[in-house]
Order: sequence, then C-alpha cells, then structure tokens
Amino acid sequence: MDFRLDLETETIAQVYSADPLCVAPDTSIREVLELLRARSRGCVLICREGKLVGIFTERDALRLMAAGDNLERFVEDVMIRQPVTVREGASVSEAIHKMSAGGYRRLPVVDQQDQPIGVLNVSGILHYFVEHFPSVIYNLPPDPHHAMQEREGA
Repeated sequence: MDFRLDLETETIAQVYSADPLCVAPDTSIREVLELLRARSRGCVLICREGKLVGIFTERDALRLMAAGDNLERFVEDVMIRQPVTVREGASVSEAIHKMSAGGYRRLPVVDQQDQPIGVLNVSGILHYFVEHFPSVIYNLPPDPHHAMQEREGA
C-alpha cells in the first residue's frame, strides 16, 4: 500500500495515548509539575466541567522556571488557552499537518463534545511510522544527501 495513502486514510486511533492527564484550572503550577514528574508526562490538559480549556507543557514549565516565576500560582494563569486539538477520527495526515503547521509536539485528542480522550505526541507518530512502514524507515541512509569530499578506499 502507498505510504501517502495510508497516512490519509488511517486514523489516529492507534497513535495517541488514551490516558490523558487532566487537572482543574485552580491547580497550582507546583502540583502540576509534581504530577508531570510522577507520571513521566510532557503535558497536562486543563479541564473545566469535563471540557478542555487549556494545555500546559514541559516547554511552559521550563519557561516559568527559567524566569523564576511563582509556582504557587494557578495553572490557569499560565496555560495555553483554547489549544489546537484533533478529533478522535482524524487521519494521521491531518494530525501531522496540524503539528507541523503549529510547531506542536503534542495535540489533545477530543471527542465530539470537546472532552479530552487522549494526547497525540510526536513519539506516537514516529512509532506509527516504524510499525507500519518498516521497509521505508529502516532502509533510509543515515544522511541521504551526503556527498564524499574525497574518494573513499584504494
């Protein structure tokens, strides 16, 4: 099957983690950081009454810590509001396009009621590629555009 065709027809169902880490907007940044560390996650979804209202990522955490920000503030004060999401039935191609266009490493996966059901991350996409297209992935040269400066060998 064609590589491009698979990306446009396969859904993200097998690519995203189905166990999103969600917290309330009034959770302190310190508590969020402790949760991220304890659960080895790169982001937390901020939910109010079951609906996604924001996202807080490890990038946000690094920015706050570098600035010496007050970690007792609510995560609602620093979260990314109305994050870009992907619906549960979206194609892998659509998800990759959104991630690439926005420079995102993680996208919340939501159902029809905008309730979070998972998080799609870059590593999930990479594992998908390796699992579904091993002959394409494993046969790529380490540097396909490398030109030798001088002749190798005798």
